[in-house]
This record gives sequence, structure tokens and C-alpha cells, in this order.
Amino acid sequence: MMHSVVTRPVRPGRGAQRTAASICELLEWAFQREIATLDFNEIETLSGARTGIGMEYIMIERARLGCRVDGGGRSLPHPDADVVASALAALPEGHGGRRMALWIAELARAGRTPDWRTDDRAKCIPQDWRQSKHGLFARTEVIGQIMVAGRKGARRMDVTICPVTYINTGREIAAARRAYLGWWGALLELRDTFRLYGGLSAFEVSDAMPPRTPWATQSGLTNISAC
Repeated sequence: MMHSVVTRPVRPGRGAQRTAASICELLEWAFQREIATLDFNEIETLSGARTGIGMEYIMIERARLGCRVDGGGRSLPHPDADVVASALAALPEGHGGRRMALWIAELARAGRTPDWRTDDRAKCIPQDWRQSKHGLFARTEVIGQIMVAGRKGARRMDVTICPVTYINTGREIAAARRAYLGWWGALLELRDTFRLYGGLSAFEVSDAMPPRTPWATQSGLTNISAC
């Protein structure tokens, strides 16, 4: 499960005017509206540089070369969308590297944020269900039989159990929230890179960020709009 992000649509500025946008708004614009794609071998294609270089180098190299890779087959994205995709593709390994970059792009395309387990209570639920004309019931299974004494004598009865499982365990919740913090840290790295090194012609990245620990206040679904 992922939460929807409440963000305002942004448009690139024209001429000398640049549009203020949060890092979330910028990513959604690049990957939703401009259909930007990640190219992990872009710098090698452009300049023959070695792999493992930083986002700052990619933006500086793009500006120096004044070109971008033509993938063909459709109209090219806005230059700023290409810059956003390039910076994301060069996300440092300390912030998740390529795997995190792909996840961030996927979330941006869907307009969502990671699920940090809003319902943080462990639950015991049946392992399986059965449907009947009377409704949905937990599936049971027979594990043996017993003899029960009655007015008409002893009779044999089945002993049934309902196999259960636990969801939202402490371990699952902790893993989901560690993943959210990793996503948040990667966004912070991207935001600060753009704010320090620029590289965008039509946007100016603001300091706005999604909440760092939305579970601390249990109001994350509302506060996420800050992104």
C-alpha cells in the first residue's frame, strides 16, 4: 500500500522567470507530465566518463556540453525534466543508488509516497476465508474427533480450528518506516543538490519537504500535502 500525494500541478517558468516547486512537485512534473526516464549510462554516452560519479558532476557536464541524448520515437521531455532524471539516476549509493532512484521515479509517476503503515496495530486474522450464501466466514479445518455424551448416548463430533496469521507486526512496521526514511533522505539529497548547484532553467527548488516522521503525529495523510 502507498499513500497518495496531494501536490499542486506546476508548470515551467518562461524566459527569465522560474517557477518555485518542491522536490516532490518537480519529480511528479518530470515523470508524470514530461514522461522522463532514467538513463543510468547517460554520462558514459555523453562524455565517456566513468560510472559512480555524483549528481553535481552530471549537472555540470550537461551544462558544459549543452546537449542531451536523443532517444527518438517521441517528442523529447523539457530540458529540466531531463536534468531531474539525470540527477536521480546519479543518486549516491549512500542514499540507495539505482534501486532507490527507480523506486522514487515509480512513486512520482503514480503520485504516491511510501506506505509507512498508518495502522500500526498488530492484527490476528484468519489465514483463509470461505464464501457461502450467508456471507464470508473464516475457513476452518478438522484436526480430530471426540466422543460427546448426550441424551441419546455418545456421539462422535469433529474438532475444528481456525488457522490464523498476524499482520502489521512490529518487524513489518519498522521495516516500512525505515524504507520511508530512506526515501525521505534521498529526496533531501536531491533537494539540496538542486538548491546548491542549480542546473534548472525553468524551476527553482523550494525547501519544502514531506514530513520526516508522519507516524509521530499520526496525521501524515494530511501533512503530506506539504510536499
